[in-house]
Amino acid sequence: MSKKALVLLNMGGARSKDELKMFLTNMFNDENIITLKSNFLRSIIAKFIVTSRLNSAWKNYEEIGNESPINPLTQKLVEKLNDSLEDIYVSQAMRYAPPRADECIKQLEEKGIKDVILLPLYPQYSTTTTKSSVEEFIEYSNNKFNIEVIDPFYKNDFFNEAILDTIINTVEDYSEYNLIFSAHGLPQKIVDKGDPYQKHVQEHVEILSNKLKEKNINFKSISLAYQSKVGPMKWLEPALDESLKDFKDEKVLIYPIAFIVDNSETDFELSIEYKEEADKIGIKDYKVCKCVNFNDKFIEAIKDITKLS
Repeated sequence: MSKKALVLLNMGGARSKDELKMFLTNMFNDENIITLKSNFLRSIIAKFIVTSRLNSAWKNYEEIGNESPINPLTQKLVEKLNDSLEDIYVSQAMRYAPPRADECIKQLEEKGIKDVILLPLYPQYSTTTTKSSVEEFIEYSNNKFNIEVIDPFYKNDFFNEAILDTIINTVEDYSEYNLIFSAHGLPQKIVDKGDPYQKHVQEHVEILSNKLKEKNINFKSISLAYQSKVGPMKWLEPALDESLKDFKDEKVLIYPIAFIVDNSETDFELSIEYKEEADKIGIKDYKVCKCVNFNDKFIEAIKDITKLS
């Protein structure tokens, strides 16, 4: 019987319109996302956002097969880790859609597990992702486990080698492509309050850029941009849609640096929505790398990051 569990934490994704409504409702009621002190006001705002966005958001899901790819891909990652790690029970807990933390915790209790390692599948730390997911799991666990939380792992060599493999295998003639590391955006006010996400992302881009140079892989240019801006407030810059305007008649390769597992924001937003923008601009070729997902090098990275084998 497994004595210890490794739990992968992530945002989750919808597999139906009802789950999408659940996902959006849970996300916009998260005090780490909408940082109001009043739960009542937050719930009112959340209801308004969900009501106004649900139908249009579901149309996006319809274009990628009516479900987020994060669900089957994470399940495959869990299965490969269970096969690879001895005496470790590997599970997952999603923040906003099933399988949620309470379901995961029930499984751990049934198995009599007391020691739990939480691995947030966010390479860079943010209050809106890592903090939110970890806090929910700890709150729901109600002191039932001895919990270890893995730190942000964007500096891990095994992980970065897995990323480089994905980048290198997506195009052949690197010198013809402009590589853009695209990170999910954040409102500037969250960073101004001390969230380290932007700093971590910038450091990660520098690490990967240096590793590419060491391998003598020379892209035409390497830059960082931020995707997913919504609403009128100031977000981290430069925005990806604005950055793409610099590459008319050129070739662009996008790597989604803030994501571990492909999801609606890689498969729809980057691969379809921004592709349409790239076509309008006149970009000659626009490609999006897959995330590391469950590739073998990432399995080895997780072993190194968690010190499990």
